[in-house]
Amino acid sequence: MVKGATWTISHVVRTIGAQWYGFTTHTGDQQLPNLFHPDFEPSKETTMSRVQLIDPKTANGERKQVLDQIQAAFGTTPAMFRAVANSSAALKSLWGSFGALGGGAIPAKLGEQIAVAVADRNACEYCLAAHTALGRKAGATSEEMTAAQHGESADPKTAAALRFVLKLVNERGQVGDADVQALRGAGFDDEQVVEIVAHVALNLFTNYVNVALAVPVDFPAVKLRRSAA
Repeated sequence: MVKGATWTISHVVRTIGAQWYGFTTHTGDQQLPNLFHPDFEPSKETTMSRVQLIDPKTANGERKQVLDQIQAAFGTTPAMFRAVANSSAALKSLWGSFGALGGGAIPAKLGEQIAVAVADRNACEYCLAAHTALGRKAGATSEEMTAAQHGESADPKTAAALRFVLKLVNERGQVGDADVQALRGAGFDDEQVVEIVAHVALNLFTNYVNVALAVPVDFPAVKLRRSAA
């Protein structure tokens, strides 16, 4: 267990494996959930990361503890986590945020729709690919994920959340009373409003890591909106 963390591996596995990705989770000697579908084929993209991708097998200390948890929860160690693992502090922060928000008040499907909207706005191919796949695991259709990439949804409540999210990103947080009130009018309470902002903040961090550090995409590639136009 990482010192100072308030979550346990069983909680993270249950939260991220079951709630986010729809897998049946097990503990003890039984098989843990695998992030990737058996038919998954990584992107053919062969970009070179601007930082080393830490090998979980050679990591040590707290870095290894967290990477082992990620490997156990996902059945693999995605490249993004390996890049972030250059800093133990950043890795613990990222992993703890995923676990905490995964057990929060925002449903997994909406969390993934928020993620693809933010990823497309920031031209983050890694996060767009990852969260499109994870959105499907969370029960969204391909059409719903494509719409979310454009900041749109046929569901009025989801559409209100995505409008707020994109304004929050575009205006660098400078939203007004009416924007928050619009969320309340769509049915979100204050807890959910705060968590929507938290989801945006988490996705901004992962977007910046993947774009700035050229992390290679190891999820099925999805075209950015500007590329698909």
